[in-house]
Amino acid sequence: MSAVRAALRYWSNFRTAEIVALQGSPLLGFAMAIHHPTAESVRPLMLLVAANICLVAHIFLTNDWADMHADLSDPTKTDWFFRMGTGNRNDIAVPMIILLALSLFLLSQLGGTPTFLAIAIAAASALYSLPQFHWKGRPILSSVLHLVGGALHFLLGYSVAGVIDGRAIAAASFFALTFAAGHLTQELRDYQGDVRSDIRTNAVIFGQRRAFIASLALFTLAHALLCYLSLSGILPRPLAILVVLYPLHLYWSIATLADGLTYASICRLQARYRTIYAIIGLVILLNLWGGSHVI
Repeated sequence: MSAVRAALRYWSNFRTAEIVALQGSPLLGFAMAIHHPTAESVRPLMLLVAANICLVAHIFLTNDWADMHADLSDPTKTDWFFRMGTGNRNDIAVPMIILLALSLFLLSQLGGTPTFLAIAIAAASALYSLPQFHWKGRPILSSVLHLVGGALHFLLGYSVAGVIDGRAIAAASFFALTFAAGHLTQELRDYQGDVRSDIRTNAVIFGQRRAFIASLALFTLAHALLCYLSLSGILPRPLAILVVLYPLHLYWSIATLADGLTYASICRLQARYRTIYAIIGLVILLNLWGGSHVI
């Protein structure tokens, strides 16, 4: 019962916004695979959403479990753990395992491929977070892991409604780039705490400015790839117009660099580019399922 109470406290203060945001990639994969939603699409869609919520929550829990001692010494994270009501790793170990088991059980109702992809995503999470591997502290490798994980997350949704093919892998590359770019930005946000905890992230080893430029380069490639996928017909052609959002992203990035890459400026940039990608995701969904192109 103590574990249940701890889990409820944790959930009440959990990263709800981030969990919701990370539903976008597999949902767009599902939308791209299924073409035209029907009544029969509702059950697999609901199972996918429920399973992915559990999977993403498990990933966050794994990271928090592994880094709890270091995070408790980080002023930007200590208040969060205080609100959560625990500083004990055992309080979140049980829900961490339960969530993974529940996610795999739900996905097993949808077939072997989604289950396998979820296992691969969980394995990538373990490589990144667990002390035995701790790829979080291995520059370059941590970004490669996020490239792979971002692609797998999209393909998880696609595999529920379709057979993975070249078109799916091409589209997954866009999500892989944005995921890896976002990870580098996250490293910049956590730079001070990682230096204090001696975690060798890309930002710590190569410097904040270089990590920021690498992140912006990946975001730039993602925007260019989205335009190419649209013009080549892999995604609806009208989506190419979304390239007009890139100058806004670039302007905000330059402003963040001018502000000195502070914690507050990085958080502000994250909120802004997440809005851009939420708009992109919504427009993609409307074009895939809207019956007629909306732009």
